[in-house]
Amino acid sequence: MSPRLVCTPGDPRGIGPEVAIAARERFLRDIRGAEVELVGPDGPLTPTELTELAQAARDEWRHGAEALSGAFAAESIERAVGDAMEGSVHAIVTAPLHKPSLHASGRVFPGQTEMLAALSGSRTVGMMMAAERTRLDRPLRVVLATTHLPLSEVPAAVTRELLVDQLVLTDRALREDWGLSTPRLGLCALNPHASDDGLFGDEEARIFCPAVADARDKGATVDGPLPADTVFSRALSGEFDAVVAPYHDVGMAAFKTVSFGSGVNVTLGLPFVRTSPDHGTAFDIAGSGAADPTSMLEALKLAWRLAKTRFDTPYHVV
Repeated sequence: MSPRLVCTPGDPRGIGPEVAIAARERFLRDIRGAEVELVGPDGPLTPTELTELAQAARDEWRHGAEALSGAFAAESIERAVGDAMEGSVHAIVTAPLHKPSLHASGRVFPGQTEMLAALSGSRTVGMMMAAERTRLDRPLRVVLATTHLPLSEVPAAVTRELLVDQLVLTDRALREDWGLSTPRLGLCALNPHASDDGLFGDEEARIFCPAVADARDKGATVDGPLPADTVFSRALSGEFDAVVAPYHDVGMAAFKTVSFGSGVNVTLGLPFVRTSPDHGTAFDIAGSGAADPTSMLEALKLAWRLAKTRFDTPYHVV
């Protein structure tokens, strides 16, 4: 099967349109027979149309630019999700949007992940940062159990149920999309040294250990909770196929250290594949020709790979 991909341009005032166009061109050159469309609110856009629209957004959308840009980005996503839910699209690759613009358009979501979950009716989703090749030449995949929360709110948010959901979701994604027959997961602890038998907190004993037991009962292969200062290194050595991290920065600091500029954001738990580059809108360099399309290209490549695996077979043994 040749999966059909669509790419949404994100905020038209940012670098999304230009990196989408450049990455798509390189992707289609590298993978013969691939199909990737740039899609806006009303359907497919040619590279010329998107370039002209982005220029107009930067130069002419003076009054109400936040709401106009947010509406364009949101309606592009809504169009893509509608096509995916009808089965004509297998994967959506989303360029960065600006969260205040999204809110100004009337869509009050923390980000694209939550918006995609709502549009598709998906109950449990996860944010995985994936680099199939890092600076150490080994893959690193990190799932963020909580995402954009103040650090003070993290301990209350990291519940046994949440960790079980994220571990099981990660296990399923690695089976169905990555084609791994028995994925190996590491659960990153919350406290220093995984609390050192209660010296530095009780969350590991009270929440994390029971969550690991529950996830194992549901068929996942999980080790942990493991200290943050060792678990990512162990994953990079090949011991784990993915790490589930309890909060944003503990996962992202390790991930971006070894994959900055080439990482991919993957949303787990959707009825279609969704990937995105690991950078933002970069308004300051938009239109200057300085934007690097590498992360967007990696997002397209990974979306292609995952869609082929998911929609060809449930999973294959490796």
